[in-house]
Amino acid sequence: MWRGAVFACMWAVVAAGGAARTAGAASSCDRACLTGILDQYLAGLVAHDPSRVPFATKVKFTENNVQLQIGDGLWGTVSGIRHDSDLKFADPAAGEVGYYGVVEEHGEPAYIALRLKVHGGKITEIESIVCRKGNGPGPTDHFGELQHDPAFFQTEPASSRSSRARLIALANGYFSTLQLNDGTLHTRFDPTCSRLEDGWRSAGDPQAKSAFTRLSCGGQFKLGYYRWDDRVRDRRFLVIDEERGLVMARMFIDHRGVLTDYTLTNGERRVSPIKAPHTWCALELFKIRNGAIYRIEAVFVPVPYYMPSPWSRHAQ
Repeated sequence: MWRGAVFACMWAVVAAGGAARTAGAASSCDRACLTGILDQYLAGLVAHDPSRVPFATKVKFTENNVQLQIGDGLWGTVSGIRHDSDLKFADPAAGEVGYYGVVEEHGEPAYIALRLKVHGGKITEIESIVCRKGNGPGPTDHFGELQHDPAFFQTEPASSRSSRARLIALANGYFSTLQLNDGTLHTRFDPTCSRLEDGWRSAGDPQAKSAFTRLSCGGQFKLGYYRWDDRVRDRRFLVIDEERGLVMARMFIDHRGVLTDYTLTNGERRVSPIKAPHTWCALELFKIRNGAIYRIEAVFVPVPYYMPSPWSRHAQ
């Protein structure tokens, strides 16, 4: 009953959010226009100079799920941007542009995922997740050494592109697979699907020492490894780059912390790594190829358990 109610609520949020974003499309700014405005934002950020950025009169700005004033947060601490790690993509139909990369704060690297909403050539929304060293889910041996998969930069042939609705459905199916992961797949995975989380390749890494990490995304989920993920809530699909087959989404993963040990679908016993209530907040990017999830990249940060989003139009 509880799980069904959660799913019903989530689908209502997805439908309402998608309809609102399509209705508010700002088609006057094409791909080049959007990425140009993104470049202006990044230049103003690293210069600590908001006057260099084309902001609208009213701007909503969040960093790590907290609403801030322009000039606060990373604006005050950034000391550089590693442009060799830039990944930019755009959604002209909705007036949205996204970015994944590495910034520096006083010389120390941090991963950033960023979304801008543009209307009339002006930025109206800024949403960012900044993961500093020691704040993400993976090891930190090579923190800051970010290499995006080349597939994220590639345009998909027009004949094999998925529709906007299908792109969103595949990404949402990923979150449904992750929630209360019991080994059932609710989306389609490419057999070679790999995933990067805060610079750490957590799935599909042939060089990994761990046999589990060498498994593809779908292979991991078939085992039901993430059984301790209780909720994947407030799912919103923000930047849909149809030409490249990309979907940028925001979501929260809630862990109630009550599961102690459990059994994988292959019969292996596991102990849950989550021992107390806990939540991840993430901006996650999906690469869809031939109707299946091919590559994933995400920037995660921990937030207080069951923390709501400043962007949500719906009560939790």
